[in-house]
Amino acid sequence: MTPAPQEPPTDRPAAPSRRTVLAALGALPVLAAAAAPLPATAATTATATATVLIDPAARRQSIRGFGGMNHPLWAGDLTAAQRETAFGNGPGQLGFTVLRIHVDEDRANWSREVATAKRAAELGAIVFATPWNPPAALVETFVRGSQADARRLRHDQYGAYAQHLEDFRVFMADNGVGLYAVSVQNEPDYAQDWTWWTSDEIVRFLRENAGAIGTRVIAPESFQYVKGLSDPVLNDPAALANLDVLGAHLYGTPYADFPYPLFQQKGQGKELWMTEVYYPNSSDSADLWPQALGVGEHIHHALVDGGFQAYVWWYIRRSYGPMREDGQLSKRGAVMAHFAKFVRPGHVRLDALANPQPGVWTSAYQGGSAVTVVAVNQGSAAVSQQFAVAGTAPSGVSAWVTDAARTLTAQAGPALSGGTFTATLPAQSVTTFVVTSGGAEPMPPTAPGTPVVEAVTAASATLSWAPSTDDTGVARYDVVRVDAAGETVVASTTTTRVTVTGLAAGTGYAFAVYAFDPPGNRSPRSAAVTATTAAAPAGGCGVDYRVTNSWDGGFQGEIVLRNTGPAALTGWTLSFAFTAGQVVSQLWGGTATQSGGAVSVAPADYTRTIPSGGSVTLGFLATRGATNPAPAAFALNGAACG
Repeated sequence: MTPAPQEPPTDRPAAPSRRTVLAALGALPVLAAAAAPLPATAATTATATATVLIDPAARRQSIRGFGGMNHPLWAGDLTAAQRETAFGNGPGQLGFTVLRIHVDEDRANWSREVATAKRAAELGAIVFATPWNPPAALVETFVRGSQADARRLRHDQYGAYAQHLEDFRVFMADNGVGLYAVSVQNEPDYAQDWTWWTSDEIVRFLRENAGAIGTRVIAPESFQYVKGLSDPVLNDPAALANLDVLGAHLYGTPYADFPYPLFQQKGQGKELWMTEVYYPNSSDSADLWPQALGVGEHIHHALVDGGFQAYVWWYIRRSYGPMREDGQLSKRGAVMAHFAKFVRPGHVRLDALANPQPGVWTSAYQGGSAVTVVAVNQGSAAVSQQFAVAGTAPSGVSAWVTDAARTLTAQAGPALSGGTFTATLPAQSVTTFVVTSGGAEPMPPTAPGTPVVEAVTAASATLSWAPSTDDTGVARYDVVRVDAAGETVVASTTTTRVTVTGLAAGTGYAFAVYAFDPPGNRSPRSAAVTATTAAAPAGGCGVDYRVTNSWDGGFQGEIVLRNTGPAALTGWTLSFAFTAGQVVSQLWGGTATQSGGAVSVAPADYTRTIPSGGSVTLGFLATRGATNPAPAAFALNGAACG
């Protein structure tokens, strides 16, 4: 999208064939539907109250996820706490599983994307990237209608542009983020402020150059899902072979234009994503009700009529976005979360009556043995609605509601009679039902990934792991210490990263992780990892701290960490606290984590060892308020440092 309505906005060896890389990643998901999604005006719509019949045998598209855009250069980076809110799936969190980031034309800005992308990936989200402009040296101006300075990629620079995108992919991979996909261009048909592309140019780039990009490729990301931009791609077998995700934006696109029969005909094996929108506008507060409820109907039509597999908002944090500027869920965000928290990656949309009575929109999804139903009632009065799940004997229904007075509030589930239940949908509300079968929800989460030791001090160890999956979501993780006496729970978290504290210096420990779903089923235990805490510094250490640059609302700082002891320091952790609300947004020489004012820095590979008498220098950028006092004290491996 244009920045105007939303505020301001190394040579590498040849990459392996993208097809070789994708083969290693695994086959792309095929659309689950055996036929095209039915439009809302067809047999799935009723004009009077009718039972919503859900047929688990009638499977439509698989769902990739829900998410939004982080653009540090234009909107400021998400804070550490806001990353948890966006991509965690606990209480008060959005449950997003897709993050969109920016491929800047200036490589000097690439590092801005790392912190949020890395944390989102740790929390189980996929990350994809979109460029607005190629590097300036690859662009020329031309006359396009009344625009005398329109920009386009030079026709002799397509290969260089593909290398630019591949370089960004490699940069993110080197910084711990494997990109799921890279787009060719943001809104090539709405590019007064960036770079125009014609459909012929997109086809040529896909045919001749996209194969050099070492991950999946997205195109064309049309501003209003203009089919004339993507039809030529679908009709060109060579271009289509190098397209993996057909991306579209839905700014002002009528619901009647959401279906895409040509994609249903020729796009088997490809994914269909809605990669950017805000709805209904960017001027109203995201908490305005019932206007925010329109987001629910928009998502409904995107998934049911359009058959989209992903739904991605514009800025994650904005006054009109899913997260307010204070970092809390907005009403628009809560409506998105009714889908994102319960319709998880890999779930499949099922046939269900889409419009059982005036103003009511329903859709259904299956993950494992659980069926999730999202019902939007835009009417000004509560209505009674009957639901039936065919071919099953469900045993329980859980429910969550958002309306004018409530936000993602758990409700007592309606009573079941066979496979049928009747629920009251409050006036102007969205309700999510999770229907489970076989007594207690029978499917425990999968085992979490083997923990990875990120940082160790004399008294603590920070662990992270690949997320578990579950048909109803993961409620929490328990980290256990494993020894000859058995297992002891030492930490619990709703994310996939935790710091275990209270450990003894110079001691070896073994840790493993369990996952739990909302009904309390426990996963198999992960494999264990061992960690040995650091000994307290034998000699000493020193820290020199200074502010090297300052501006309104932010500053740049430098920390020199000196080893004054007789032995080398390896695998150190430096801790300190800010007292005036300063927040680190970027750090080089190490990796920073922050909780409140407390900051912990683990070394990069090249700063991991500090020889006796030596030092390392850390630099960082941070936000600040009216005052900017220096930290009062520093600790190295848990012991005070002068």
